[in-house]
Amino acid sequence: MMNFPDFDSENPQVLWQRFCDLLWYDEDLGFWLDISRMNFSSSDLLGFTDQFENVVEAMKSLESGSIANQDESRQVGHYWLRNTSIAPSKSISNEIDKEINSIIDFANDVLDKKLLAPNSKPFTHVLWIGIGGSGLGPLLMTKALKKKNKGLDFLFLDNVDPNGMRATFDDLGSDILNSLIVTVSKSGSTPEPRMCMQQAKEHLNNMGGNWSKQAVAITMKDSNLDRLAIKEKWIKRFDLPDWVGGRTSITSSVGLLPGALLGIDINDFLLGASKMDQATREREAKNNPAALLAFSWYMAGKGQGKRDMVVLPYRDGLELFSRYLQQLVMESLGKKFNRNGAVVNQGLSVYGNKGSTDQHAYVQQLRDGIDNFFATFIEVLEDTESIQPIDGERTGDILSGFLQGTRAALTEGGRQSVSITMKALSPFSLGALIALFERAVGFYGELVNINAYHQPGVEAGKKAATSIIDLQAKIETLLSDGRSRSIADLHKELNNNSEEDIFWILRHIISNYKHYSINGSWKDPLSLTITNSLV
Repeated sequence: MMNFPDFDSENPQVLWQRFCDLLWYDEDLGFWLDISRMNFSSSDLLGFTDQFENVVEAMKSLESGSIANQDESRQVGHYWLRNTSIAPSKSISNEIDKEINSIIDFANDVLDKKLLAPNSKPFTHVLWIGIGGSGLGPLLMTKALKKKNKGLDFLFLDNVDPNGMRATFDDLGSDILNSLIVTVSKSGSTPEPRMCMQQAKEHLNNMGGNWSKQAVAITMKDSNLDRLAIKEKWIKRFDLPDWVGGRTSITSSVGLLPGALLGIDINDFLLGASKMDQATREREAKNNPAALLAFSWYMAGKGQGKRDMVVLPYRDGLELFSRYLQQLVMESLGKKFNRNGAVVNQGLSVYGNKGSTDQHAYVQQLRDGIDNFFATFIEVLEDTESIQPIDGERTGDILSGFLQGTRAALTEGGRQSVSITMKALSPFSLGALIALFERAVGFYGELVNINAYHQPGVEAGKKAATSIIDLQAKIETLLSDGRSRSIADLHKELNNNSEEDIFWILRHIISNYKHYSINGSWKDPLSLTITNSLV
């Protein structure tokens, strides 16, 4: 494996030899990984192999409970969730096992109709309230694993868009009376899930529901949300430990509860993740799929993220996988500073949709346009037997042909790609696929010397948003006296550093609140004056 030919997109024999030399396969997992169509040499991989020992040790330290998120003095323990035997203490192992059993018992009571809605009817729906990883993981679970006429139906509030909220409430209709309403918020104080929850509660009460007998919380113990759920006697509370980050929470209660309510075997999902974790603990890089994946990313982008990753899963069930990876990869690897405090502006941009939709969307540019990416093909071999051939044509064969054809077309154009093949799409294989990318992200972070487990940019965005919300409240307070004010007047009275912020806020409140009137031209912001006409 360490003496294979250099990448040559025009030589089929070279491509075949590289494929044979570099192919990784695990029979128990039912996974193949092919990195042969990435542009690296034997000496490149040999150099990485020498470096990989340090990466393995760093991951071992992480799994043993070292402090990974220095900003918040937090451990990173999502690997313990699928293998409690590696948790750093027996008490943590016991808590995880207890939580998994609690999720299974609760879901069984709901699905077996032992636990009924307040109207004495079975629960039929879940209204899931979660932002970021608290929404993306459950969305992926439901899209990939939901079976017709099995488990509950899911709707999501994952944004504070009032139009989206209204559409969701309208879609749910009277079924909200038969719905579990699950709010996910680790701290219990994040504005978006709090506001979505308040709107859902108000709507449910107006529809004649019973919030306390329908509401479920997933949060840290003793958070604001946890205390509220106890005070209001919500139907159930599940723990989201401090050492689980949002983008790696899918094997926690955040992903397990929706999985269980879909009627899937969540232990099988956890087993797939655990089996892949084990495969990626292999100390020889050539036998470690996450190492090979991270190495490919590193070589493609010259260790600086100079190529985007285009994710092309050829199954409808994995349509949301690229969105899921955007948070996992970009939030983990997009960092301004490395661990030594040097400015590095690291990252790896991710986008994608699904095959064969992408054949008719942006493959034209991938084949003939700017060469600033590498593709990641994801193939699922097993087709459903319920779709029968017509005139000898089988849809699964055509889908496979498009995948192979696109891969070949990109290679002919000198474009690089990785291919991941799974025997089937199941709870087990989805768990393994997620774990593969989680481990690759961890390895890549070590290779480029950044902390993949904190998110200062996200926190900065939250603080900036809060300051804007506070500024709007101050503007509305000033305008409550009925006096007309220009942007310059408001800026002076507020001692605010940005007239542009004031302009954006005025434009929003004028569009939504009819008791404000505006004079002047929007084309000329300096001419504008605003008045509260209710005063």
